[in-house]
Amino acid sequence: MSAADPRLARLSVNQATVKRLSVAQAADACARAGVPAIGLWREPVAEVGTAAAAKAVREAGLRVSSYCRGGFLTGPDRAAALDGNRRALDEAAEVGAPCLVMVVGGLPDGDRDLPGARARVADALAELAPHALERGVRLALEPLHPMFCADRAVLSTLGQALDMAEALPEDAAGVVVDAYHVWWDPEVYGQIARAGSRIASYQACDWVLPLPADALLGRGMVGDGHADVRGLRRAVDRAGYDGDIEVEIFNERIWESDADEVVAEVVRRHLAHVV
Repeated sequence: MSAADPRLARLSVNQATVKRLSVAQAADACARAGVPAIGLWREPVAEVGTAAAAKAVREAGLRVSSYCRGGFLTGPDRAAALDGNRRALDEAAEVGAPCLVMVVGGLPDGDRDLPGARARVADALAELAPHALERGVRLALEPLHPMFCADRAVLSTLGQALDMAEALPEDAAGVVVDAYHVWWDPEVYGQIARAGSRIASYQACDWVLPLPADALLGRGMVGDGHADVRGLRRAVDRAGYDGDIEVEIFNERIWESDADEVVAEVVRRHLAHVV
């Protein structure tokens, strides 16, 4: 299988899937497998700097599909959150990412005001939008499964994410369609059609059972679980999305496996269950 295989033209491996690797190692692993794109994370980029990270991706012949992550806008220190997200937008631009994935934040300790938390997110996004436009990087709002509402994201459905994104210029804000987080939603296909050109990223992995004690680490390889990843991919395509299909898996067993074999398995599953 060559790098020119057209079936892999949109495939990207998010760096979280090969968490133990540096930026350069992850980029090289993708290149060896014929994967043309990579989604980068702030922490490993910070270890080498944005210039070195961008160079590593470029020298491997890859493009950057997304930058993870910004958000966490619901806490008490609003100024610090805004400053951190502006820096994240700067970094995303420097590594050549088209979007900054936004995990918007949950409820601060002792806070039960869910509508108030969502209002704080909307206000913060409005303040960040001009910087996003200036840097040419979209704020990509990612709704998370409702089990993460209290601690990670007060946006639980694609519809909620779209409501916020549509209040901002299209070049400033879009949405992430992550199969793991939205597969269960009875309104997801209608909301994907509604999203249209607001779709900034499509992320693929599977919902596997039983969930581990830490549900965050419960993602599996596409084909191992219950999500209709191909059906969702077809829906985003019908909505006009032609960007990368990014495989993002948080799973200790996968992290402990040989990275080249993990990426090769991602490729096999992509061909069998996504394209």
